[in-house]
Amino acid sequence: MLRFAKLGRDLPWPLLASAAGLMTVGLLAISRSAELASGSGRFVGQQAAWCVVATFAAGVVLLPNYRGLRTWTLGAFGLGLLALMAVYWFPPINGAQRWIRLGPIGFQPSEFVKVVYVAALADFLAMRGSVASLPALVAPLLVSLLPMVLILREPDLGTSLVFGPVLMAMLYVAGTTRRQFATLIAGCCVLAPVLWTQMSQEQRSRVTSLFQQTETGARPSADGYQLRQSKQLIALGGVLGSYWAGEPSDDRAAYHLPESHTDFVFSVVGERYGWWGMAMVLAMYGAIVWQSIAIAQHTREPFGRLIGAGVAALFATQAIINTAMTVGLLPVTGLSLPLVSYGGSGLLAHAVALGLVANVALHPGYEVGSAPFRPVSRQARRAFARRTSISSRT
Repeated sequence: MLRFAKLGRDLPWPLLASAAGLMTVGLLAISRSAELASGSGRFVGQQAAWCVVATFAAGVVLLPNYRGLRTWTLGAFGLGLLALMAVYWFPPINGAQRWIRLGPIGFQPSEFVKVVYVAALADFLAMRGSVASLPALVAPLLVSLLPMVLILREPDLGTSLVFGPVLMAMLYVAGTTRRQFATLIAGCCVLAPVLWTQMSQEQRSRVTSLFQQTETGARPSADGYQLRQSKQLIALGGVLGSYWAGEPSDDRAAYHLPESHTDFVFSVVGERYGWWGMAMVLAMYGAIVWQSIAIAQHTREPFGRLIGAGVAALFATQAIINTAMTVGLLPVTGLSLPLVSYGGSGLLAHAVALGLVANVALHPGYEVGSAPFRPVSRQARRAFARRTSISSRT
């Protein structure tokens, strides 16, 4: 009884409530997408079933102490890399090889690799102790480049872009200096042309279409059509959305948006619930990121602190990229909105990530020194030795 009382007291309820709210918004938006497309609504039923599975999986992750998972992180990361290579043995879907199908069940390995990557990198950085030198950054960079290259070749530009910000956030928590950050950013700028050469023609056209957005009334090109329809759908929602103000147009073609239940589900939220609905979605993502950072700050154990920082960066990066691309601020990359977009793989993976953060909150851990990642100064060592000698004499 006492254990359940402690569980209820220590759980990060704002984080869990925000996750539940986002899944609910996702179901409502997917239902609205099916209504606009005159579909059968089967996606809603499937997503609801995945919500139950994802909630159960997050609860299972809460049961053991997260420190026991460290022995599995590197092995799981290796299996994830193998799964990313195995997708090429399966037939492509819509011109992309991102899925592994086992009978009636299919899953997207890249969604799970993002979460496993956070855990594996956290384990590696926690064991290393400090990355306060440029040679110490080589291994984390290589660990990050492997999944990035494999996912980019699927092709999946959006998911591959997530690894960079997550790596930066976790390196900062691990003690990277400002000079090292400047060096990393300069290196990324130098390698940007290499990334461009590795992108497919479709991916390049999506980037260039960002700078060729048509004016109102002009006929959009093939690459800019989806972005044009996305912005139009948000404009039709206005401030209150069609749920409160009704539909302002009888032209059903104005509401047509390809992939509105997956990558562009945020546009459907704007059409249905207006600007206030979009603001609420962003506020819930802000709560998840803020709560994850707070858990990382209050966790004294290095592995748990890095997990909190990595998951916070994961959700923040995806939310920013997805919402920005729907309004034309970033290229259309095909990145889903966590917990909201349709898809069992993404929903399950992100629920497990939040369950892992909640597990860290239940076991804040301990540390030997005051700053486990940052190098201790000579003055701090002398002060510690002086206090130790005084206490031993008394």
